[in-house]
Amino acid sequence: MKKVITYGTFDLLHYGHVNLLQRAKALGDYLVVALSTDEFNWNQKQKKCYFSYEERKRLLEAIRYVDLVIPEESWEQKASDVQEYHIDTFVMGNDWEGKFDFLKEYCDVVYLPRTPEISTTQIKKDLKK
Repeated sequence: MKKVITYGTFDLLHYGHVNLLQRAKALGDYLVVALSTDEFNWNQKQKKCYFSYEERKRLLEAIRYVDLVIPEESWEQKASDVQEYHIDTFVMGNDWEGKFDFLKEYCDVVYLPRTPEISTTQIKKDLKK
């Protein structure tokens, strides 16, 4: 079984997220999503989410491409997650191109193109108008 992992906040879930998850799942048989916790988002990313971790987790678990959701609590956990979950392919959006190449000693690293016309940041900007 080929295992794939991706990371994200997945706040204000939209079709760009679903596209990423679908393409990530297509690279293997089992998709693990490491979901940023509320504490990690606030303390490390200075992001306040609209939906709580538990709500975002429930949304992700309802998506057919997602097999397992785990908490992302630090930037440093990626290498240990890859090893612990026996990951074959690490996937991120191409806005992170090159940032996770250090994981190539453990697994394949793939950067997928983002869905260009949609983002959580854009949704939040549009809602403020």
